Amino acid sequence: MKSNLNILLVDDHLVVRKGIELVINDRFPNAVVYNAENYVEAIEMLKIVDINLVVLDIIINGIENIKIMKEIRNVQKNTKILIFSCLEEENYGLRYLKNGADGYLNKYCSEDKITEAFNNILIDGYYYSDDIKSKINLKTHKKNLLNPIDSLSNREFEIAKMLIDGCGNLEISNKLNIQMSTVSTYKNRVFEKLDINNIVSLSTLFRESVN
Repeated sequence: MKSNLNILLVDDHLVVRKGIELVINDRFPNAVVYNAENYVEAIEMLKIVDINLVVLDIIINGIENIKIMKEIRNVQKNTKILIFSCLEEENYGLRYLKNGADGYLNKYCSEDKITEAFNNILIDGYYYSDDIKSKINLKTHKKNLLNPIDSLSNREFEIAKMLIDGCGNLEISNKLNIQMSTVSTYKNRVFEKLDINNIVSLSTLFRESVN
């Protein structure tokens, strides 16, 4: 492992950054920790400091930016990126890895799991949980790496799942606290991206692509 280690924490919650920093200070005494509370700050930091590992929340202030990983690599192509999110790995982990992340970790994990993920990424270059490994192997076996579901943003993915679960536009609007017109826009966008026109086709596509 590197004798000098620079880690950048990107999260809009101070308590999350401080919590991870405590773990890093305890488990990686050679590390220097930098903080950014949004993507703009993160990119600016990357322009002036050589970062070995970016610990990245994919949703900042309620806004998803899955393209941020490409933006990070445009500034520092060799930095490693570990997604640190409260979203379920089962539904989101593989999507982020395909979009440039080197690992995915749920925020509710233990300190030991954080340490394991950091070590794996810094030594091996990646961190895959057993669940992600099985999905990668399965998809490779099926030669199905181009999953159309991966074209959806997290919000589109979330609304698509709610539609499959039987939620109507009004219910989705209330649950997500967004306008019904916005729900309709997302729904149309999902159908257009996946080249379908009804919920039955959406459910079938999810069952074949996600499971």
